[in-house]
Amino acid sequence: MFEEASEVFDNMFKSSFPLTFIVFIPAVLILVSPLPAEAAHEFTVYRMQQYDLQGQPYGTRNAILNTEARTVEAEVLSRRCVIMKLADFSYEKYQKALRQSAGAVVIILPKNMSALPQDIVQQFMELEPELLATETIIPVYFAMEDDELLSIYTQTLTSSTSQGSLSAAEVLLHTATANGFQMVTSGAQSKAVSDWAITSLEGRLAGVGGEDLPTIVVVAHYDSFGVAPWLSYGADSNGSGVSLLLELARLFSKLYTYKRTHAGYNLLFFLSGGGKFNYQGTKRWLEDNLDHTDSSLLQDNVAFVLCLDTLGNGDSLHLHVSKPPKEGTPQHQLLKELELVISSQYPEVKFSMVHKKINLADDMLAWEHERFGIRRLPAFTLSHLPSHRLAQRSSIMDVRSVSPSSHYGVGEPPAGPYVDMKKLGRNTKIVAEALARVVYNLTEKGAPGDLQIFTEQMQVQEEQLSAVVEWLTAQPRAAQLVDKDSSVVSTLEYHLTRYLKDVKKHYVKADKRDPEFVFYDQLKQTMNAYRVKPAIFDLLLAVCIAAYLGVMYLAIQNFGVLYSVVRRITQPKTKTH
Repeated sequence: MFEEASEVFDNMFKSSFPLTFIVFIPAVLILVSPLPAEAAHEFTVYRMQQYDLQGQPYGTRNAILNTEARTVEAEVLSRRCVIMKLADFSYEKYQKALRQSAGAVVIILPKNMSALPQDIVQQFMELEPELLATETIIPVYFAMEDDELLSIYTQTLTSSTSQGSLSAAEVLLHTATANGFQMVTSGAQSKAVSDWAITSLEGRLAGVGGEDLPTIVVVAHYDSFGVAPWLSYGADSNGSGVSLLLELARLFSKLYTYKRTHAGYNLLFFLSGGGKFNYQGTKRWLEDNLDHTDSSLLQDNVAFVLCLDTLGNGDSLHLHVSKPPKEGTPQHQLLKELELVISSQYPEVKFSMVHKKINLADDMLAWEHERFGIRRLPAFTLSHLPSHRLAQRSSIMDVRSVSPSSHYGVGEPPAGPYVDMKKLGRNTKIVAEALARVVYNLTEKGAPGDLQIFTEQMQVQEEQLSAVVEWLTAQPRAAQLVDKDSSVVSTLEYHLTRYLKDVKKHYVKADKRDPEFVFYDQLKQTMNAYRVKPAIFDLLLAVCIAAYLGVMYLAIQNFGVLYSVVRRITQPKTKTH
């Protein structure tokens, strides 16, 4: 009976391939059916700068990401998304990812930047210009760490580093069985933003005593800059300069309210946009006032232009000039008044003049006063920084302000740039006193250097300074994010109208035929990390399925022989007598 059953099955499988296919197809479908991808984590990422300036491209040129995650410790990074923590970041590791044609780079930033060691913060600030200096084809993103993202990083790091000490077979098995993460962005490819307007604001206090009065111009750019626009808060550079300008506007508006203290100088206040992009707002403002109008305060009798930049820290002040002021000029008078006020009232502050000629061959101007110097207007920049090349002027690390009641103790400042409200208040007082001495010509009138004008009801309000800085650093102010209808612009306009007259907005748009600057979108996206098996897992699975089907095919084609062998093995032996 068993022999007959064997012949029946053997003939059935050999002569009826469709029946064979039907019998085995369910097993094949079960084995090869893909497991649904599991969304491990969804988080916000911030893309590196992408812009063109004077025809030169800067930053990353791509925004789309759909590739498997690896850490930089992995042997192969080609077409992988390389994730690394800021604490472990270095330019050499970044270049390794680029050399191996990585698909993308994601840098994880800590929640509390001040917890980072000072050397790591300083190193990254110095690397930011290097990251933007050349065009990068692959997308580069920054993400704020959280528990899920750190878990993804840890698992990916373990998978990347554990392969170095294993044999080839162990590496293959580990790779096939390990869980991986597919990093996918939800946005589209970046494209140029057309008709983007950079907004600047001006307001004035008119002097008294005649028509041809000298004009003092006070300038500060309000936009911020860093390696990623959505992470650029610019506390010291240049939130401190903006808050100082607004406080000067408040103080002198009070003085100009009363006839007895109404001076014979016009005061013109200008908050410029696009400062971090070669001072585009200032350039257009000068063109509008000097080339395209018949009547402007800038065309008449400009005493000097004082630009305020990064004044929220330090125990030194530097007056940056393109041409040393000549004795007897208003700009020389301001220089001497600053020296007098500092030496008489704040001897702990070191003051110096820094002379640097304008280099028109450079792609970027060093300081904002150089825009005025090119148009032959006497100008200088006051800053606590001795050089324009210092990294804290353009860093995403410039995010903190510190009040006098801060929890940071003496000798324990936070890592990275920050605004010390006490020192900002001191610097505001120095500038205000020096300007007042120029406006009222106090030195020639015999007033002593320690005479303080801004006291009691007229004193500098540190609370006001602090409120402005905190508001400015509560949102990123990169030029690509601040349009003409932005709350930043409207709030600055509100503050100016409180103290000044004839407040106006000025707009600058890039020339469509030969644009000086081009901005791009897709600077903030949502990224999903999907838990997936690596590609080699699919390959091994296919090999196993092929082997299984091959064994089954041979077993079916030789079912009679296989049955006979099994029968002989399992048939009990008969005893012989």
